[in-house]
Amino acid sequence: MGLKDKLHKLKLKYKGKKMAPAFNAIHTFLYLPNETTHSGSHVRGADDLKRTMNTVIMALLPCLIFGMFNAGYQHHLAAGEIEAVANGFFSAGFWSIDNLVVGLWKVLPLVVISYGVGLGVEFLFAVIKGHEVEEGYLVTGMLVPLIVPIDTPLWMLAVAVIFGVVIGKEVFGGTGMNILNPALTIRAFLFFAYPTWMSGDKVWVHGAVERAGEIAGGAQLDAISGETVLGSLAQGKEISYSVADMFLGFIPGSVGETSAVLILLGGLFLIFTKIGSWRIMASAVLGALAMGLIFNGVVNAGWISEGSKFYSLMSTEFWHHLIIGGFAFGVVFMATDPVTASQTNKGKWIYGFLIGFISILIRVFNPAYPEGVMLAILLMNVFAPTIDHYVVQGNIKKRMKRLKLKTA
Repeated sequence: MGLKDKLHKLKLKYKGKKMAPAFNAIHTFLYLPNETTHSGSHVRGADDLKRTMNTVIMALLPCLIFGMFNAGYQHHLAAGEIEAVANGFFSAGFWSIDNLVVGLWKVLPLVVISYGVGLGVEFLFAVIKGHEVEEGYLVTGMLVPLIVPIDTPLWMLAVAVIFGVVIGKEVFGGTGMNILNPALTIRAFLFFAYPTWMSGDKVWVHGAVERAGEIAGGAQLDAISGETVLGSLAQGKEISYSVADMFLGFIPGSVGETSAVLILLGGLFLIFTKIGSWRIMASAVLGALAMGLIFNGVVNAGWISEGSKFYSLMSTEFWHHLIIGGFAFGVVFMATDPVTASQTNKGKWIYGFLIGFISILIRVFNPAYPEGVMLAILLMNVFAPTIDHYVVQGNIKKRMKRLKLKTA
């Protein structure tokens, strides 16, 4: 008897019982469901929600693997144990086993805790409420480790995941009913509950906090800083990273957010598979560029002095905002969430544009937290239904006018 038959036998054994949702979830995760619709209209398709979620995970895997190597690379670079790579993706120094070991050591526990705690909460609610285990957390569980600092304490992550799944999704009715992106809800909880871990300038490189403590007050403090590019710009510092480094991802930051080129490839894959909305991605980029151009115009016009705390980020080349921070990752993998985003085509253009526009606005004017894409997406999640409502009402009014003209 094969594994599929054994699981199906267990499924039949526990059918109608309290633990049935748990066995059904395991069975349908590994194999296609063997139930078929016998009445009513339905569409036959080769995919289901689990397969759709797995497709998104496939798009995230390159970011995860690269992030592991980059975590080790940034650790050894900050410690002065290696020199900066010269040939980017083709450098053997970057793809070394030493870098991977550090990355695995720090990232895998984040993934395990994210999935273990999140799916545990999902299973608990499914058993208590007697419904099937929902598949929404398959993607959320992968997103969470990619958007938090590398040294985030595991207990802290576990608390945030419980909060995000319960408050961000289950209280609204579960997958498909939530109004906020669960992964961003988890990150928002971490940011507001433990701000020094999320917005501090020494937490984005593994070990930077400990090394800073060892030599506190010494002249070498800046040499082991783990702050991000945005963190440096917000403090008015000059950055030493080239455009190529920022585009390819050889910079400090969240595990999955640094490599713009891999995020771009992931976005193209989601568009090709018709899972991610190209309208939201394109309009978000246009919104960010528009806000960046406005800030560049203000600087060029001399309306803000060079000594201002906002000058550094406002004077940054408008298109650089696309490849630094978590903007690209947020737009591709979170703004396009089909549950929390706008559903109408016109609404997607408005929704995406405002995300890009507000992201750069928050990034510049909030020096304590120079990353606005999380807050911008959560804000627009709330307004997405309103946007769709007015788009639909506008279409109804246009059709009513055409009807009156024809009947007149």
